[in-house]
Amino acid sequence: MSGVTGDDQVMMHPALRLAQLKPSPIRMLSEGAAPSAIPLGLGEPTWDMPQAGLKALRETSGPCPYGPNFGLPELRDAVARFHGATRDEVLITCGSEGALFSLFLAFLNPGDEVLVPDPFFPAYTSLAHLAGAEAVFYPLDASDRFRLKAEPVLAALHSNSNIKAVVVNSPSNPTGGATTPGELRRIAEACKARGVMLISDEVYLDLHFGTRPPSLRDVSDYGLVITSVSKAWGSPGLRVGWILGDPEWLGPARTVHGYAVTGATHPAQRAAMALIEDSPRIFTEAQGAIRVRWEALRVALKTHLGHDATPPDGAFYHWIELPEAALADPWAFCVRLRDEGGVVLVPGSTFGPQGARYARLSFAASPEQIAEGVKRMAPFWKA
Repeated sequence: MSGVTGDDQVMMHPALRLAQLKPSPIRMLSEGAAPSAIPLGLGEPTWDMPQAGLKALRETSGPCPYGPNFGLPELRDAVARFHGATRDEVLITCGSEGALFSLFLAFLNPGDEVLVPDPFFPAYTSLAHLAGAEAVFYPLDASDRFRLKAEPVLAALHSNSNIKAVVVNSPSNPTGGATTPGELRRIAEACKARGVMLISDEVYLDLHFGTRPPSLRDVSDYGLVITSVSKAWGSPGLRVGWILGDPEWLGPARTVHGYAVTGATHPAQRAAMALIEDSPRIFTEAQGAIRVRWEALRVALKTHLGHDATPPDGAFYHWIELPEAALADPWAFCVRLRDEGGVVLVPGSTFGPQGARYARLSFAASPEQIAEGVKRMAPFWKA
């Protein structure tokens, strides 16, 4: 009999690249909750999937092929029309995280540095570590509702010589703060001058209150835009996203994405194409849905906590200050709130050093859940 047994058994250990990676704390809090808990943790639309996407899925027939690694040509054309681009500038991915994963693995080497905002979406730092790179933080403007400003980005570029990529996210997950055309243009010009890859995460761009924030494409021909049908198009389960930008940057990302997952599924891409083609109606309905949910949150915060709240620039997150008693251990406080109070919130420390005094509340839940969730939170804030 072959093999190694007993005292001679060889133990397998995880690869060193996983040393700094842990399961998503957002998922850990949400998936550990009781079924009766109010879900104010995940950033997941709870309104119905738009009819255009459902109809495309119902009408799927015949073979279900792999499709090309770059994505279905018809979907790439639809994405290109939406952005005012060309098919060659579009790579279809498995969600926006598939886009980030492919770019980071394609272009970052061990020891490289990536500039990310603080607060930040946790995937930025985790995927940078997976590529062997280091995340370097630039602060969002805490005095201006955590909006993206150019000066901290430019200062970090000046003081760190090994920056290979810069990530911007407007509107922001977790704060909902956005930026202005002038600030975004300054960042693009600085990255172009340094030859640094600029990645603009715009998954919440069309979920906004008031004026639509600028896209990178509005102010510069430099850099890459990533987005997906998960948020404004209300279809996170389709797992369809894309990268938009210079074809020379898309080629290496396509290679990584192809080996990782081959491509997004054929029926999901068909549904995504139908959604994009119906964008004006879908965006109007989605913006209506978040306004209804925001109003439910605003009233509940005033009624149960005495808070006067202002809507974010975009997205569906409220960056709420924690009570003083929670600051010693925000994670323990949120676990207790989940297990004893039946409400899931995510501690702001999950999103970076500037989040230490906050929690992220997702108001993508139903209005009834939002009202009940804040009511359950109140005793923990007042204790």
